[in-house]
Amino acid sequence: MQNRIVGTTMPVLEFTLEPNESVISEAGELSWMSSSIQLTTHTQFGGGGGLFGVLRRVAGGGTIFMTEYRAMGSPGEIAFATKVPGHILPVEIGPGHEFMVHRHGFLYATPQVQIGVGFQQSLGAGIFGGDGFLLQKIHGLGIAWLELSGELILKDLRPGETLRVHPGHVGAFQSSVSFQITTVPGIKNMIFGGDGLFLASLTGPGKVWLQTLPISKLAHQLMEYMPSQTRETTQGGVVGGIVGSILEGMK
Repeated sequence: MQNRIVGTTMPVLEFTLEPNESVISEAGELSWMSSSIQLTTHTQFGGGGGLFGVLRRVAGGGTIFMTEYRAMGSPGEIAFATKVPGHILPVEIGPGHEFMVHRHGFLYATPQVQIGVGFQQSLGAGIFGGDGFLLQKIHGLGIAWLELSGELILKDLRPGETLRVHPGHVGAFQSSVSFQITTVPGIKNMIFGGDGLFLASLTGPGKVWLQTLPISKLAHQLMEYMPSQTRETTQGGVVGGIVGSILEGMK
């Protein structure tokens, strides 16, 4: 199996598969492929708590189906493009090398890699699209390719060292890193600070990859160019979610 990452701001991951070699992705990620590639779509129960684990992934914004791409009879080529400007990050998966990735971060992997829900917390309606905050856990054995948006900043945290981050900027981190969602301290900071209501607290040891273009912030910037009715409806939902989250946090 050979692979290469092509491009800069909107990169593409290209593979050349030898006969009977395969890779997997979530359904709907394919960009293009040669005629010798065979698709097989199925549910992935491994590593995610069986059927309940699959349903949790769907409730958190994941897909119930995974697609396997296999070269049949002759070598084949297959490609996956990023959905927003950003980077493709390859990581080796194995015992002691498990990763937590933001909800849309998994792009592609070798067959023995498994994907499940690693962390899920409701942050109030209207926040992060109303689905709360979700991290996918990537484990098993092989190589996974992650899609992270914007530029990448790597932080290597020492034991006990803590980094507080806007949740949307959390791209991926090693499973050795402790993670929790906290509220911004102080009512004035929540209402007038402009930095959101929540912070992700990450404590080492381990590596953390931060992304500079959270999808939620990109969507907020694009709202200015949406039709006025859609913009008002969206803004109303977000404002309602923020107020609800503040009140919930005061209980």
